[in-house]
Amino acid sequence: MNNTIKSTLALGLVVAAALLTSTAEAEIHSRSKELVVMEARDLPEQAQTPGNSLFLHSDNAGGTYLYVEHQQGARLSVFDVTDPARIKLVVSTPLAAEGAFDFIRPLGDYAELVYFRYSQKEAVLDPRKTKRPVLRMISTVTDLGPAEGFGGSGFVVPSQADEYTPAVARDYQVIDVAASIPTQLATVNDVKHRVTNDYTGTTFLLGSNGLTVVRRLSVENDYKVHQMQMQGN
Repeated sequence: MNNTIKSTLALGLVVAAALLTSTAEAEIHSRSKELVVMEARDLPEQAQTPGNSLFLHSDNAGGTYLYVEHQQGARLSVFDVTDPARIKLVVSTPLAAEGAFDFIRPLGDYAELVYFRYSQKEAVLDPRKTKRPVLRMISTVTDLGPAEGFGGSGFVVPSQADEYTPAVARDYQVIDVAASIPTQLATVNDVKHRVTNDYTGTTFLLGSNGLTVVRRLSVENDYKVHQMQMQGN
C-alpha cells in the first residue's frame, strides 16, 4: 500500500504556492462541497507544534499513520489518519536524535530513511510498532538516498549518490476551483513538507503553525465504498 502514497517536499498539487493571507476558520468547507480544510487547532494538540518533516505509513491491518518530526528532532509524533475526519494522536515520544531531520523515502515496506540536516548523518525509522517507533543510527558514511530495500531485512546502495538538499519553506494557498468562481479557502504559511494519501485524497501540510489537513470528500467516499465492497466479497 505504501507504493501508492506519494510524498513531496513543498510542491503544489492540491494546493498552490502563494504569499497571501487568509482568515482561519474551524473546518473550512468549500462551496463545491468537495474540499475541507482542517487547521492545526481542529486537530489533536500535538498537531499545533511546528516541525520539519513528515511521512505516511500504512500497516497490514488497514491503518494509515502520519509520522511528524517536532522540536528540531527532539520529538516524534504519530497520528492515526486512517479516517481523515477523525484524526487521533497515537503517541508523542522524545528522541535522542542529532538535531532536525527529514524523512527521505521508504526503504522497503517497513523502514523510512532519515537524514539529519546539520550532522549529515543518516538513520532508519522502523514504524512497525506504531506506539513505539524505533530510530536507529546508521554506522556508515555511504549516502543512502538512492538505497533500494530488501523488504524489512536490508538494502543495497551505490557508492556514489547525489547530494541531498532540504526543502525550502513556502506559503501555500488552498483554492477551490470546482465552484463557479474560484475561491481561496486558506493559506498555510512556511510549509516545509507535504504528503498526500492517494487512497483518501488527503493532503497533509507541515507549516509554521503546525499541521494542516486538506480533505477531498468525493475521494474519501469512493474509498469507503470500495472498502465496503472488498469486505463484502
